[in-house]
Amino acid sequence: MKQIFTLIAGLFILLSSAFAFKPVHETPLKASDIRIYISKENSISLMELATMSRSEFEKIRGKKLNLFERMHLKIAQHKLRNDINSNGELIGKKYEKLSGPDDGMKGSTGFHLGGAALGFFLGIIGVLIAYLLKDGPKKNRIKWAWIGFAVALVLGLGIAFLL
Repeated sequence: MKQIFTLIAGLFILLSSAFAFKPVHETPLKASDIRIYISKENSISLMELATMSRSEFEKIRGKKLNLFERMHLKIAQHKLRNDINSNGELIGKKYEKLSGPDDGMKGSTGFHLGGAALGFFLGIIGVLIAYLLKDGPKKNRIKWAWIGFAVALVLGLGIAFLL
């Protein structure tokens, strides 16, 4: 009985300490460091986008904006200006996907073992669980959950037809 209690207590301490880890110091994202592509060959920083005029944007884009695109540009610039503080740093975490060398594609490609296992072993329930989980690369997990489900389905049908 003592061994079971010690095992459960040890697992509880291990799991609670694993989820409690947070980085000590996060560097704020600079709006001038994050670049987005306006066309295939032209990119601008978020700071430039927040402050540029419509005609400058049209020049970079290479096309004139219609009425709805002009309205969308003004609304996006207003939201972006509200999310940039006086130091040029972005407020909030919604721009973290755009930062980094891979432009927000962190963890979104390649094999995802968790998603594949969910789809393969739990079937359609596993795919639904993949949609509900919020941590990690969600699109990649969902994709591999569907692939795992399809593999399990093909294997199951193959075995059923062989027997």
